[in-house]
Amino acid sequence: MRSYRVWEHGAPSSMQVDLLPDLVPAPREMIVDVKAVGINFPDTLVVSGKYQVLPPRPFTPGKDLAGVVRAVGAGVEGFSPGDRIMAQVEHGAFAEQASVPPSQAFLLPDGLSFEAAAAMGLVYQTAYFALVERGQYKRGETVLVGGAAGGVGLAAVQIAKGLGARVLAGVRSAAEEAVVREAGADAVIDLSVADLRDNLRAQVHAATDGHGADVVLDPLGADFFAAALRAAAWCGRLVVIGFAAGDIPTVKVNYLLVKNISVSGLQWSDYRDRTPELVLKVQQELFDLWRAGAVKPRIMRVFPFEELPEALELVAQGKVQGKAVVSIGGGAA
Repeated sequence: MRSYRVWEHGAPSSMQVDLLPDLVPAPREMIVDVKAVGINFPDTLVVSGKYQVLPPRPFTPGKDLAGVVRAVGAGVEGFSPGDRIMAQVEHGAFAEQASVPPSQAFLLPDGLSFEAAAAMGLVYQTAYFALVERGQYKRGETVLVGGAAGGVGLAAVQIAKGLGARVLAGVRSAAEEAVVREAGADAVIDLSVADLRDNLRAQVHAATDGHGADVVLDPLGADFFAAALRAAAWCGRLVVIGFAAGDIPTVKVNYLLVKNISVSGLQWSDYRDRTPELVLKVQQELFDLWRAGAVKPRIMRVFPFEELPEALELVAQGKVQGKAVVSIGGGAA
């Protein structure tokens, strides 16, 4: 089987395609014929060596996959060869076969394609946990989403709308505005303005009659974090998801005291490893939202396996609206 591997950390183009023996399942794991993989911003950090969890080299990166169970090891329950599944793994997805623990795999509902399933993995789990588990969202509240046209951001817009929120979508261009409006955003917040510190709050207050945002989801960091804090409502909750804008911000805690604001962080993989039963419950709720039409993975482009590094580079540069997906061996089945 073919597998992208990182021998030395660097640019996406530095990955090497190796021909490896077919995988054999160990006890309590299964081997999946990968049909499609989703490209995520953390994948770019793993390849470049900047992620917090890095396996020994050489290794196969990739966290999101969808495919067909090829074989199951001893002790595996609930899955059989031929099952259509999606899975989120720590690494190993960028290959024609992957080893998957059953606790990190989910049977696909009828009608959900492999490409859509690969696009509906990590980003939707992250967005749901950020909004509901960490942000303690309550139906009818106002949610401000930073980087709303990106993978996690667009997932958050769709999930929040599906759960009854008023959604303010932060974007930086007219093209991104069109994407978030199509996803159902109630108002668009321009993050490209000068003096974001004051302008963000002014826009949010104008869109909420001065109330502010009850929940802020921040996958950007940098200047957005401090500006969004000022735009939070009384007893607002801001959830730090990542730092796609580059800089890791700091917080002046006196502002938290004055407005009774809470700031929390989300490392979704900890939930995956520590509470797999909760992750399964959330995935079923996401499938329900998909069936209801609220969740609609937006795939900007499907790349062939040979162009996976190009997809990774576009994600690293922030040029993907929605998701980039790589098809491997007939992903649409």
